[in-house]
Amino acid sequence: MDAENNYQVRTMLRGELDTALQWAAREGWNPGLHDAHCFYAADPQGFLVGLLDGVPIASISVVRYGSDYGFLGLYIVAPEHRGKGYGWALWQAGLERLGQRAVGLDGVLAQQGNYRRSGFVLEHRNIRYATAGSAPHGSPDAAEHSGLVDLRGLAAAQVRDYDRPFFPAGRDTFLQAWLHAPGHHALGMMGGDRLAAYGVIRPCLSGYKIGPLFADRAEQAQTVLQALVARVPAGSPVFLDVPETNAAAVQLACSLGMAPMFETARMYKGTPALPDMGRTFGITSFELG
Repeated sequence: MDAENNYQVRTMLRGELDTALQWAAREGWNPGLHDAHCFYAADPQGFLVGLLDGVPIASISVVRYGSDYGFLGLYIVAPEHRGKGYGWALWQAGLERLGQRAVGLDGVLAQQGNYRRSGFVLEHRNIRYATAGSAPHGSPDAAEHSGLVDLRGLAAAQVRDYDRPFFPAGRDTFLQAWLHAPGHHALGMMGGDRLAAYGVIRPCLSGYKIGPLFADRAEQAQTVLQALVARVPAGSPVFLDVPETNAAAVQLACSLGMAPMFETARMYKGTPALPDMGRTFGITSFELG
């Protein structure tokens, strides 16, 4: 590694997470406008930065969900400093921070080989779908006629309990930040006295992303998705990250005129409690799982 003595890895300051998300935008990941606030709430110690002569040049997120699971993301090195060992040093520090936890990541396909060498195994692909031209729109009042509710009006435990099978660990703090962030719309569909589906749409640098989108049945996912899209300005680009293994989710995206943009590899190191992908119609984010 060049200038090894001048390279330092430490926990990010809050403002440095904003910088990392700017780098993510430059890489084409199109982060949400309030992602930094929500991500930091999940684990304030879960973000590392690599500094060369005191200047940030590399980032990685290693967010810890309890004692058994962590998620790795935002692994970025400034282009002019790639191939010099700085990213590898940061990667090793990140995995050390996660300890003996099982670890998930969503990586670009070109990096699969590198991740396999660190013990990660491919589980499935996620495909980002985007609306072509105008988003499919409905009436903002449709929710009132479809049994949908604003999740912010429900007890936190109801959302937590429904969310739990869809993620390898509890994520209560993150969920509260995600549901209540400015500009986020969170809708659920009730089945009796419990949730049967829910989704969130949020503003991004370009358009809006839906994530997560969980539902017991495909028609419920479609109802929630269309109601979410009705909450944003007509014609806005809308993006949905779909697990390829859920054929109904792929069919739903295609039926609404959405087209694939790119894909990632969901990989795991260790043996986490795998999420319920059969009812996952849109993952929450590529950065935090």
